[in-house]
Amino acid sequence: MGLLSFVFLLVLYLLQGSNTSLIQLSNNGYEGIIFAIDPQVPEDEKIIEQIKDMVTTASTYLFEATEKRFFFKNVSILIPSNWKENSQYKRPKHESYKHADVLVAPPTLPGRDEPYTRQFTACEEKGEYIHFTPDFILGKKQKEYGPSDRLFVHEWAHLRWGVFDEYNEDEPFYGAKSKRIEATRCSIGITGINRVYKCQGNSCTTRGCRIDSKTKLYEKDCQFFPDKDQTEKASIMFMQGINSVVEFCNKENHNREAPSLQNKMCNSRSTWEVISNSEDFKNTTSLVSPPSPPVFSLLKIRERIVCLVLDKSGSMSGFNRLNRMNQAAKHFLLQTIENGSWVGMVHFDSTANIKSNLIQIISSKERNNLLESLPTAANGGTSICAGIRAAFQVIREVYPQIDGSEIVLLTDGEDNSAKNCIDEVTQSGAIIHLIALGPSADQHCGKGHILSHHMDHTGSCYFSLGSQWNTNEKFHSGHSFQNGLSQYSRNCNGKQLAFRLPPTFVL
Repeated sequence: MGLLSFVFLLVLYLLQGSNTSLIQLSNNGYEGIIFAIDPQVPEDEKIIEQIKDMVTTASTYLFEATEKRFFFKNVSILIPSNWKENSQYKRPKHESYKHADVLVAPPTLPGRDEPYTRQFTACEEKGEYIHFTPDFILGKKQKEYGPSDRLFVHEWAHLRWGVFDEYNEDEPFYGAKSKRIEATRCSIGITGINRVYKCQGNSCTTRGCRIDSKTKLYEKDCQFFPDKDQTEKASIMFMQGINSVVEFCNKENHNREAPSLQNKMCNSRSTWEVISNSEDFKNTTSLVSPPSPPVFSLLKIRERIVCLVLDKSGSMSGFNRLNRMNQAAKHFLLQTIENGSWVGMVHFDSTANIKSNLIQIISSKERNNLLESLPTAANGGTSICAGIRAAFQVIREVYPQIDGSEIVLLTDGEDNSAKNCIDEVTQSGAIIHLIALGPSADQHCGKGHILSHHMDHTGSCYFSLGSQWNTNEKFHSGHSFQNGLSQYSRNCNGKQLAFRLPPTFVL
């Protein structure tokens, strides 16, 4: 098997997608934010409404906290497949649990509803995701954690800008240069009292804190209780629930003495200094007027629907292309597509021929049936529109709404008539993954191709296996060896996709 054939096989495998976040910043607004409700969460439509309310209010709070610079523009909410149908629920296009930025899921430990951001990264590096429990979203934990909208902005700062908390549960107090014992906080202007608070049964008592003779700090059970009435505006990364707190600590009011995680992880820089150094900040300016409220999309997880659209025109007979395409399709059908998915197949030259209607992949039987439908000969002209329209027909026989379904289009030839169906393709809402092969693939199917406009605005992927993939080359810019594995890396709409296999596959 040649390198071109192998890489062609790999890009089909990569259509499984990556777990990269889909968030983008456009005109100061964050787009592509995904809230995913875990299938283990009991069905409750109030969760959806509470997410909407939380994000809408949080957007205003974020806008003011960032000096009128950032807001939430659009958010997708993924509904579990085991929740009942609703006419408002649409099929996801490229959104999935892999891309979730905020998970709404049961507590990691029973009874622990504390919100958190999975963040095992260095300062200024993005976190993985935010975790909220259903009870938190439903407002049942507001007494413990404060308003959900403000806390969401706190967690968003962890997730997006890689800042850290300005408190430290392991070091709640420190000895200041003023010779006073201070609570770990930012800013130092937050006032409060230090007390030991203990409960036994229904009886609770408070008392003043004693100084530990060894540490010279307050005893282990001592806590800092902020005063209810405050005037200090910072900081959101210390205690955003305080009514007066509407800002991040900045260079002027940052408490560099405190042993906070922010100081430890970010070399004593304030949270606003870190945020101001982000690409988000550098690429935006403050807005004059308030933004519009966020727009929400309700998407219900369903089975994956894929139609393979295979080019069997005359040009596919050269350079063993038909055989290589079939090898790639075989790998896709046997090893890539998930059980439970629906798969159909269309061949096209100057006309299209439906070779298999959608069948659900349950076992190897369905996969082998599809393999028997692969093309065996190449001849005729090329009509991409005919192939795509036939794929739409295949999908509509099972799912009248083709929005979010996928078409894997494999072709090597130029087709100037493709412009005749571009509007139809765009309006369909289908995701078209274009895999172009052959020596002229870059020229015919690259950014100048008539389908590129559609692909730039959907979850589609474009892979070219044209002139840049030389079958005589063992190494190239997207290919490297690491730990005995052959690694290929391709880019899909700004998301880097990587795939690794033992080098014995490269023949």
